[in-house]
Amino acid sequence: MSEQSDPRESVRARYAAAATAVGDAGGGCCDPRAVEVEDGFGAALYAAAERDALPAEAVAASLGCGNPTAVAELRAGERVLDLGSGGGIDVLLSARRVGPTGKAYGLDMTEEMLALAQGNARKAGVTNVEFLKGTIEAVPLPAGTIDVVISNCVINLSVDKPAVFTEMFRVLVPGGRVGVSDVVADDELTPAGRAERGSSVDCIAGALSFAEYREGLRAAGFTDVTITPTHAVGGDLHSATARATKPA
Repeated sequence: MSEQSDPRESVRARYAAAATAVGDAGGGCCDPRAVEVEDGFGAALYAAAERDALPAEAVAASLGCGNPTAVAELRAGERVLDLGSGGGIDVLLSARRVGPTGKAYGLDMTEEMLALAQGNARKAGVTNVEFLKGTIEAVPLPAGTIDVVISNCVINLSVDKPAVFTEMFRVLVPGGRVGVSDVVADDELTPAGRAERGSSVDCIAGALSFAEYREGLRAAGFTDVTITPTHAVGGDLHSATARATKPA
């Protein structure tokens, strides 16, 4: 196994276990138990009205650090792609925002999460969704087919972030946009310092700095790049929203 495949397998195993835990807990008489997350992560970052309108399993499986559906300002008829869609909370919210003339795609590499998300879509009665198996470094969609790319605390887990930014740019239509939530480090925090604060599976070691994130999006071709911190997730690390546009 290569150096780069080790972190990916660790991430896959962690999220598979989380999906299994939610599925097992929700299979009996009671609501599923939420996956344990650090402060600043999880379902509490969504409005109560949003949570209440979704299956309990989708809410329980929320592992993100923000609410990208609010960041992206989705409109009726748009096609949305959620990178690392997990239990499907952001896909289901997106599908409702874009309405029956739009569509929401969820991409995940974990079979267990895909199965959980598909079950959640059926429970929610949402039909304008499609879940795809694959990695965020090689999106299984044609170029120029997506209006908005969202993601929730997943890009920081990638072993090849330039490839992720390139794929985001590729699948977007001209004029398409990015609205993601992610963990971002202060510019003064070195890669070694990030590694000391946690593992890549915990969204810490792989986090880019604010400057690195901006440069990564610009290098892929994006314009109007803004990275805005929303809340602290530990020391020099923040949940942040990243917005960018593919030139028309």
